[in-house]
Amino acid sequence: MRITTTDTAHYLETGHYRLTVSRTDPSVELEGWMTLNLLASVNTAAGRDETYETLPPVLDRRDGTVVFDFPQRTTGWEAKTVRLTCTPETIALQVRVEGNGVLSDVTLMGGRAVLNTRASGTFRTGLHARGVFSPTPAHPIQVVRPVSVPVALTVVGDASPGRLHAVFSPPPLVLAFGKEAPAGATEVPDGDWLGASVRAGIADLTFTELAYEPLDGGALLRFDYEGHTEVRGAWTSPAVVFRAASSPWEAISHHRDDLVTHGLAPEGPVRERHAWWSEPLFCGWGAQCARADGRSPVELSRQDLYDEWLARIEEHGIVPGTIVIDDRWQLTYGDPEPDEAKWPALREWIAARHARGQRVLLWWRAWSPEGLPAQECVTDAGGRAVAADPSNPAYRQRIRAVMERLLGDLGADGFKVDFTQWSPSGSHLKAYGTAWGPALLHELLATLYDAAKAVKPDALMITHTPHPAFADVSDMIRLNDVLEYDAAGDLVPAVDQLRYRHAVATRAMPGHLVDTDQWPMPSRADWLAYAEAQPELGVPALYYVESIDNTREPITGADLRQIAEWWRR
Repeated sequence: MRITTTDTAHYLETGHYRLTVSRTDPSVELEGWMTLNLLASVNTAAGRDETYETLPPVLDRRDGTVVFDFPQRTTGWEAKTVRLTCTPETIALQVRVEGNGVLSDVTLMGGRAVLNTRASGTFRTGLHARGVFSPTPAHPIQVVRPVSVPVALTVVGDASPGRLHAVFSPPPLVLAFGKEAPAGATEVPDGDWLGASVRAGIADLTFTELAYEPLDGGALLRFDYEGHTEVRGAWTSPAVVFRAASSPWEAISHHRDDLVTHGLAPEGPVRERHAWWSEPLFCGWGAQCARADGRSPVELSRQDLYDEWLARIEEHGIVPGTIVIDDRWQLTYGDPEPDEAKWPALREWIAARHARGQRVLLWWRAWSPEGLPAQECVTDAGGRAVAADPSNPAYRQRIRAVMERLLGDLGADGFKVDFTQWSPSGSHLKAYGTAWGPALLHELLATLYDAAKAVKPDALMITHTPHPAFADVSDMIRLNDVLEYDAAGDLVPAVDQLRYRHAVATRAMPGHLVDTDQWPMPSRADWLAYAEAQPELGVPALYYVESIDNTREPITGADLRQIAEWWRR
């Protein structure tokens, strides 16, 4: 790295980027990409953090790196410093504060200030890009968005307006900026890219959402801590790491490699992979939805119907290695026992499938407080249970007993863990421990994972959490529910969505198996195209047996025989 200095700026050049660091303003020019604003706000429950004076940067060379510290006088803290740590390939941005407080939200790449020029308000980074890539499926579908469109990377969401962005929860925490304008809903333009990823391990992932917030040619990043992270003495934020990439996929790989290199994510799966995990899946949810006809699909998680569906597909040559019994085989979600009205002999049913060389997974609804005492839950201001609380020792003990019951006594072989996007969110919510956001979700999944493996070491745990730091609490990454429309209101082919999600998951967690899912499907033609692509992209999963729920188009014996042939190949 080569540095030259003048009265007004430091100039840093490497083989990968050029940086102009102002000595008079809190800004850095990253040539070709952005005018990086070096203000930051570390807001607390007590009030906003506003910078009222910025001081010249302090340059330091350390072990092959160049560090620029930008001291700032602030209303919220005894001291605040924004730091840029530069290596030949990366630029890491973070903020450090000294004092005490409870974090509400934190902004990087901009913040609130009264500048030395007396300009005041919120300041943002200026972007020289035209598109921003998001690694999380969202609705409307737009893999690369105009740089003026917000992005939320989060563990909180559902299907209601403005919240359908947690299909992956959490996704890899990385954005990528591109020079070309976005085209189709799932198309990724060629050309140079700049990755911006979050360097943080589980212990520091205590924010529920990372939001990219653009406005009028500028943007900043906001970490929402919701009043659940306390600072005593000093605190340093996660780093946002900028690195050039040839594609968004490489940016995800860089993100994963950066976490592994810094000891913040496992290098790969932490448990032995068992051969039966790779066998094709049958999941009954699509068949339940197609048969519902005005009823709730959960009423149709029934032993007799699963026998009927499995017999039909076997008649046409499809014999799945693993069967997923979907929602709702259980009486309650939080402390599940089989519903004997629907599954009168589940233990015997599983044993019979074992005798045929098949395995059986049970659908698990993450976070559900149903059937749990409020004392084992995250609670709201009224004391009502909102979510299971994995930080509570009593809940963890309960899960160990549940795993003994379901995997030991009942004989099940693992779980399809769903609804991780229902992570608790709210500044007034109360939990037993201090973890929050992805950190609390990881604690929940670790509770399930460790308890399951203690009973049955080859138990298969499927999640939809393709963040590299979650590699130790999942054996297989599920690509999750298929979405429908792009921003223009046009249907997006399901197979295109499959390929995008597969690329994200395999870059973020390259050692993990992929459950390709298969619901919902907009048409029979889409379903067949999706089914044909599944075997090359992961573990194929069959959801439909009789008809497509959206169109009522019948599924023929020839259709099933074609899928059997694709599986054999």
